[in-house]
Formats: sequence, C-alpha cells, structure tokens
Amino acid sequence: MNRTYILMAGSLVALIGIVLLLGDRDKPSTSGRAVMLYCAASNRAVMESIREEYEQEFERSVDIQYGPSQTLLSSIEVAKQGDLYLPADDSYLKLGKEKGLIAEEIPIAKMQAVIAVPKGNPKSIQSLDDLLREDVRVVLASPDSAAIGKVVRESLSEVGRWDSLDKATKAYRGTVNEVANDIKIGAADAGIVYDAVLHTYPDLTFVEIPELAATASQISVGVIASTQHSADALHFARYISSADRGLQHYADHGFRVSGGDNWADQPELSVFAGSMLRPAIEDTIAAFEKREGVKVNRVYNGCGILVAQMKAGQHPDAYFACDSEFMNQVHDLFPEPVPVSQNELVILVQKGNPKGIASLRDLAKVGLRVGIGHEKQCAMGWITQNTFREGGVQQEIMPNVTVQTPTGDMLVNQLQTGSLDAAVAYLSNAAGASEFLDAIRIQGIECSVATQPWAVAKESPYPNLASRLFQQICSTESQDIFAAEGFRWQNLGNDVTDE
Repeated sequence: MNRTYILMAGSLVALIGIVLLLGDRDKPSTSGRAVMLYCAASNRAVMESIREEYEQEFERSVDIQYGPSQTLLSSIEVAKQGDLYLPADDSYLKLGKEKGLIAEEIPIAKMQAVIAVPKGNPKSIQSLDDLLREDVRVVLASPDSAAIGKVVRESLSEVGRWDSLDKATKAYRGTVNEVANDIKIGAADAGIVYDAVLHTYPDLTFVEIPELAATASQISVGVIASTQHSADALHFARYISSADRGLQHYADHGFRVSGGDNWADQPELSVFAGSMLRPAIEDTIAAFEKREGVKVNRVYNGCGILVAQMKAGQHPDAYFACDSEFMNQVHDLFPEPVPVSQNELVILVQKGNPKGIASLRDLAKVGLRVGIGHEKQCAMGWITQNTFREGGVQQEIMPNVTVQTPTGDMLVNQLQTGSLDAAVAYLSNAAGASEFLDAIRIQGIECSVATQPWAVAKESPYPNLASRLFQQICSTESQDIFAAEGFRWQNLGNDVTDE
C-alpha cells in the first residue's frame, strides 16, 4: 500500500508539473538579468529616481552609462553591447536606425531649449542679442557631441543667428550639465540648456526667447538592435514611459510629458481582426509577443460579428478591419484609422474550371451551387452584394446562392469538398488552396476591391504598445507575408514603414 501510494503521489506531482510547464510554455517572460542603458547626461537626475524605484519594485538591476548623446551612440556602434539608448533628442535615434543600431523606440517627454542664468538674472539677459554683449560670458554645449548643442545650432542657423553666437561663445562643454555647472559656480554668466535640467539647480533660472521657441527635443528610448534580451529591455523601457510610473518622475523633474501607457508587468493587448487577415498577421503578432514579453489576445471573425461585439460593449485596444465600411461603423471607438492593405473579390472555382465560369453573370447558370459571404456578418458579404448590384446581376445570381458564411475560409472548405461549384471570396482566401482551386478576377467593378484599415482605440490603456505592434505589421518582413497571401500593400509613408 505504501509503495502504491508513493507511486501515485509521485505520478500526481509529475502530472501537475507537466500541466504547469505546458501552461507557461507560451507565456512571454523576462530573464531578470541586469539591463544596460546608455543615457544622455541631461536625463541623469530623473533616470536615477526611476532606476531606484524600478529596482525596488522588481529586484532587478539596471546599469546606466551617462554621457553626451553622440558619444553614447558611437559607443553603441563600436561596442555592439547594451540594451537601451536614451539620447536627449530623438534625432540620434533616427541616426541610429539608419545605421541599423536601433530597433523600436518609445516616446517619453520633451525638453525646451532656454537661456540659463543665475537666480535674479544679474546681467539682465532678456534676448539673444544680450548673449553677444562683451560683458556676458557665454558657454554652450558642443554641437558635435551634445543634443542641446546640435539642436540649437540647427535652429539658429536656419534664422541666420548661429555664427554670431558661435563667435561670442567663450567655451564649449561636453554636456548640458557642464554648462549649468559653469553658470552655478560663476565661471559663466549664461548658457543655453534644456529647461528640465535646471530642476536640480535651484540657484539658476531660465529665460525663454523667440529664437528658441521651436527648439524642443523629443526624448524617446530606443531598443538596441543587437540586444539578446529584448523582453528585459522593453520591460524597463515600458516602465520608463508608463504614465503611472516613469512619466510621473519626468513630470516631477520639470519635463513636459503627455500620454503614455498604463503600467503592467505583462500587458495584455486585445486585438480584433477580420478572419481573412489572420494568415497575414498571425506570425508577426506571435513574434511581437516574444520580443516584447507581452500577451496579445486576438479575436478573428467576420467584421460584421466583430462590430456587433464592439457595439455590445467589447472594446479591444486595436481593430484591423476587412473593409473601411466596418471601421466606419465604430468610428466613435477608433477615430484615426490608417489604410493598410487591399484585397479583391474573385470567383473561386474547382481546379480547371469545369463549369466554364468566366464572369459574374455566369454564376446565374441554371443548377449552379454558389457560396458567398454573409452580408450582415462580414465585410466580404457586404462587398459581394454591392458588387452584384453594381454589376447588375444580383437578381439573377441570388437564387443560385446555397450558402452564406461569415468567413471566406468556410467557402474554400466547401469548394474543396465539392459541396459548392463556385464561391465569391477574397483573393487571399485562395492563397493556400491554389492546387485545388482557380481564381477568376471580376473585371470592371471598382467596389469589388476592399481596403483594410487599422486603428487604435482612443480609450486603450496601451496606445504605445499597440502602435509598436502596428510598426511590426508594417515591417518589410510583414509586407512580404501580406503579398504572399494575396494582399496589395498601401503606401503608408515613412512614419510606419521604416522599421
């Protein structure tokens, strides 16, 4: 009895272990290793407060190297090490992307360029011209290494004021903090810094001038492309950029913040998508989950059914519709859709086209069994009826329609089993069944082409995360998948296709 009991108990423990292992097998996770961040010196004070809170909350270490933005980028290029890069201006991230050093980026905050002076402004500096006076000692951050120097040189060069300021400058420093330190100890009377930097300099104040009004730097954190630990890197990056974590610290330190995702150790993103899009996006979403260490709950169905679910109160973070009409029906939830791809209706028939079908009108042949999408349940059905009407064949074809389904895949299955002679479906539905089916194009009817838009819900707690997923959907690799599945890609512009 004891031996039997022990064997049963051991088997039970093993079974529980297997169940837990299988349950966690696909769960994205982080390794808990130390994250290495290259961070601009201008962000040192705020980043130290974020690091302290993060390490206490998760018992994970963050190693940070501070310095001028250009110097840090050069270090990344040479060393090929590290996980994250946070420069003082996102132009360095763009440069890093061009060099293949930076993958995705996450927006954080903004800093404004201002003139820093001692408290009380003893030299009465009120304008750019005052910096050119002989009795004013001016120091600036180097335009060749520091972000503030770079953006100031660019903006003042545009208005023809840089050369005179350059000549009046007594010295250049490596970082914006060094400029503030010179003014603090009296080694300089004024300098141009970021307003947020002065949060830790109570003895200094700043003057805003018109020439620098448009000179603000967007701060974003980028994931280094060579990192072997993207989930760890993005865990900390999401923490930095979360509205209820890192952004609170940025606001407290005088940075200008807006937006930001809610914090979650492992966010769960909800995506509704038309069924026809599944083969085009499923692999991309799975790869995104693994890289980010997050969960994406996707629901694929006919868009009519998805719209009904959303109107009944189910609100996903993002919606990828089969056609613009079914995005328009929930415009109040998704106010800024972006057209992504196009798909066209075709007539699908058995291989070799034994029924001799050449056009829509042929679907009205006596005794033909035709399948179409359900008008109320999916975009495909709605567009099919419009196409029939525009082609002037709706009355003739509908008596032959024996099946109306919410998805094109169901029509393909019935064609393969021989229960249908023809079906009107998307070209993408035929992509995986070319050895069994032929596709006949529908000529001369514009409404037979569907446009697939993507949008993020205005109430989503994870707009940045959803946007990064969209960037992956728009990647070159993803576009190749769309093309292989029979979709035509829309030209979205460089803002989302430069990954």
